[in-house]
Amino acid sequence: MNTQTKTTHTLNDLIAIARDGQDFYTEAAGKVDDATLSALFSRIAGVKQDIVRDLSAAVTAAGGEPATHGTVVGTMQEFYGKVRATLGDKQYGYVAELEESEDRLLKAFTQAASDNDASVAVREAAQRLLPQVRECHNVMRDRKHAMKNAA
Repeated sequence: MNTQTKTTHTLNDLIAIARDGQDFYTEAAGKVDDATLSALFSRIAGVKQDIVRDLSAAVTAAGGEPATHGTVVGTMQEFYGKVRATLGDKQYGYVAELEESEDRLLKAFTQAASDNDASVAVREAAQRLLPQVRECHNVMRDRKHAMKNAA
């Protein structure tokens, strides 16, 4: 695999995982009853949309075609989140599954940012966006713990 192909492949993996989050947050924002939680989900969906847009530009700049879909894992996770929310506390079910989605995205970005075998374009894009990814992760982690402790 040449450098350009590896670059676009890695960036497209990040796009697909971020798109999973964007789609899941958008879905959850319309399903929860709590207006504050819905607004939080909508805000984070917007952050994910910005990440997808930024990474798509990087793929295009590298000569590739940006991914236009999410992942199978993300689709399964969203489905499980819907089932979990239906069977239990809806708000907590979505928060818990969205936090898992954040874990997955944070891991992918952290690996890409520190992968010495990755191209400079991949590492720079991941490092540039990592603070936003980390912030969203921390917000959802803290929200999950607060809800769990309040129960």
